[in-house]
Amino acid sequence: MTESYDVEFVERGDQEARFLVRGVTPGFANGIRRAMIADVPTMAIDTVRFVENSSVMFDEQLALRLGLVPLTTPPVGEFSEDDTVTLSIDVEGPATAYSGDLVSSDELVEPATDDVPIIELKDGQRLEAEADASIDRGKNHAKHQGGVAVGYRHLQRVEVVDDLPEFEEQESRIVRGVIEDNGELVPTSEFDHDLSNRYPGKEVEIEDVPNAFVFHVETDGSFTVEELVTRAADTIESRATELEDAVQL
Repeated sequence: MTESYDVEFVERGDQEARFLVRGVTPGFANGIRRAMIADVPTMAIDTVRFVENSSVMFDEQLALRLGLVPLTTPPVGEFSEDDTVTLSIDVEGPATAYSGDLVSSDELVEPATDDVPIIELKDGQRLEAEADASIDRGKNHAKHQGGVAVGYRHLQRVEVVDDLPEFEEQESRIVRGVIEDNGELVPTSEFDHDLSNRYPGKEVEIEDVPNAFVFHVETDGSFTVEELVTRAADTIESRATELEDAVQL
């Protein structure tokens, strides 16, 4: 029997989104979270060759900064784990070198954003270098983590059960995430995370909705949230297939 999953976006953007998934177990939800962080391959600078560096920073420090610049990741199948893409940078001071100054040899692999500062160069200082970017997974190095912030919470259902007794002072009741109120999904940020603001003078009950989780996902720009989630699901399917084949041997 095929399992049925329902997905509904609460907030949707290219690099940050919040969405509800119904019909999954806590184990599956955590598996998706871990896959988004550790198993989805991304491109990142791996080696740097300096032609000239007369800045105040050592080569190793600049190489670390360049390695943390998010790069766009090409579609699945375009690159193998042995392929590399060369990026070059040549900036002379007085100026600030930004990620947008990196020039790529392949239009599929470019800085995901142009405004990441690398180094401020004073008059007479220069940064000229070539870098090789390769594809790898977050479980091997943090610079390959496309999901920079990935988490989930139980969806919580709120029900008004009665009015507060007359003259009884209502206490704050803090919740965070997303609540379900008569079928409506409401981010708790809309009422400052305090149920007393949304339900003044009311007595309410709150409970976790079984097998319903709200994911909050933010990417580094390597790809969109939708691509990150889809690729994470593909890695889980691939590992499950490998396990099934191994067991049948």
